[in-house]
Amino acid sequence: MAGRRALGRRFGWLWAAFAVSSYGTGLGFGAFSLIAVLVLDSGPAEVAALAATGRAVGAVAAVPLGPWVEFRRKRPVMVAMDLVRFAALMSVPAAFALGRLGFVQLLVVSVVVAAANIAFNAASGAYLKTLLPPEDLLVANGRFESTTWTSTMLGPPLGGAAIGLFGPVATVIANAVSYLLSALGIRAIGGTEPHPARTGAPRLRAADLLEGWRHILAHPTLRPLFLNALTVNGLIMASEPLLAVLLLDDLGFTPWQYGLVFAAPCVGGLVGSRLAHPLAARFGRRTVLLTAGTLRACWPLGLAFVQPGVPGIVLVIAVQFGLVACCGVFNPILATYRLDHTGPDRVARTLTAWSVSSSAAIAAMTAGWGVLATVTSPRIAIAAAGLLLLATPLLLPRREKAPEDRSAPAVTGGHGA
Repeated sequence: MAGRRALGRRFGWLWAAFAVSSYGTGLGFGAFSLIAVLVLDSGPAEVAALAATGRAVGAVAAVPLGPWVEFRRKRPVMVAMDLVRFAALMSVPAAFALGRLGFVQLLVVSVVVAAANIAFNAASGAYLKTLLPPEDLLVANGRFESTTWTSTMLGPPLGGAAIGLFGPVATVIANAVSYLLSALGIRAIGGTEPHPARTGAPRLRAADLLEGWRHILAHPTLRPLFLNALTVNGLIMASEPLLAVLLLDDLGFTPWQYGLVFAAPCVGGLVGSRLAHPLAARFGRRTVLLTAGTLRACWPLGLAFVQPGVPGIVLVIAVQFGLVACCGVFNPILATYRLDHTGPDRVARTLTAWSVSSSAAIAAMTAGWGVLATVTSPRIAIAAAGLLLLATPLLLPRREKAPEDRSAPAVTGGHGA
């Protein structure tokens, strides 16, 4: 089966590093919010500010990192970002042990981690493009996607249990250690990586900062995919905290029921990510991309009709399962499209621009939908997001430009069979 074919020892180390950090992130999901509430006695406004500000300011801080990553060897950048995340996160349990932990420190750490995440993802995407031939990129992205959904399914419940047993900073420590292990895994990939040649002025220029956005917005295939992704991800993520309020406060769901309705549907993401390559091989990438992109917009409106009790649990699980299954198919194909349609000299800047824009859009929409829910109700705000999502397939590309030159400097040592 194509999805099972070997991608080589070096990709194996890259995948292992991704897996360990993904499971660490899953274990640490929501840890800062819990610490803010349980340790610092923060209120809802502070918790919301922690989530939104960390993402938004981290995105702004990451803007100059795109050109910085572009013109450096990618593996050292990835290792450096892992070590930055490790050090930043470990400062939290250290301050907690000394009785010096404060809200400002949580805010600063969240900003640092958010910026490092964007830089790491940009470097890893650019490195993957040099590591594998174009025909293997979808298989690799499918494996990353399946790992993400598995860690999302298993990590939060295990993290909750760890917090109950070992205290509120236990999962922060686990998350930090996962980044250290990821750095060791990336270091173990071995081989040499050529230093990217830079043309033009040696100093950072405004054009370097904007090159990623210029490439995306000028490209007839990437531009609609970009606008679609920003809108869909923003609306989905803006609805998540409102759904928590609706289920836990308004409808009386217990915490274990709330965890169940979000953990169980992640099986759909795992299934979808495993189907992405076979479906694309049979029906064509463009057809599967458009179909999955359209179908994922049809599910969230159903969340506005959730009711108390078992019927409500079943409805949320069914809707979330359908949504994440479609996302599981769509996301690895989208990631492959981005690499296929971006030259090797601008991959890092393009991925950085995409991530920065996505984080900013999610932060802005989350704030806006919070206001809408306050003025109306969480159910009405969720319904509004669902209705808007029904229109997002209109943003998907209707024509496709041929992929750009996908040649890149060879990575010494090869990638195996």
